[in-house]
Amino acid sequence: MQTTRLRRFLSPSQSRFPIHFFSSTPSPPPIEPTPSSNSPHLLSVGHVLRFSRRFMDQDVAHFSEVTGDYNPVHLDSEFAKSVGGFDRGRVVHGMLVASLFPSIIASNFPGAVYVSQDLKFKLPVYVGDEVAAEVQAINIRQIKKKFIVKFTTKCFTNEFHPVVDGEAVAVLPSLNLMK
Repeated sequence: MQTTRLRRFLSPSQSRFPIHFFSSTPSPPPIEPTPSSNSPHLLSVGHVLRFSRRFMDQDVAHFSEVTGDYNPVHLDSEFAKSVGGFDRGRVVHGMLVASLFPSIIASNFPGAVYVSQDLKFKLPVYVGDEVAAEVQAINIRQIKKKFIVKFTTKCFTNEFHPVVDGEAVAVLPSLNLMK
């Protein structure tokens, strides 16, 4: 039953049930990640949550071990340079970079369940690069006592070049809607 409701959220034009979205304009200022607690957190359509992280050698090595992805473009600078397009050397796994999105959501909304993610990898992230990730609420829908939130997801280099973008859906156990 929950899957059916989620599909209706993702395809609202096909739903036979009323859909209630909450919105506000203009976009409020970004909300920085907050410490976890059990109290409901504030959010409205347009709000942005951000987090920055520098990806280092050990991050790529650990991710390779956990996932079994030992592609040499991630582990061997000379190989990465020789295959073309990776002139600065080793490239951080795209999914490691994208893992910032559920981290932002979970750190701001304890108990959130990450339901889906669509991604586009635009540019490589190199070992040693700092990346700023942000999620922005674009739709909020309440079902019983939970909230289904659709987010845009983006990562940028410190030169503001987009490296990853997409959309995600998460189910939040509690939420105070800001107006």
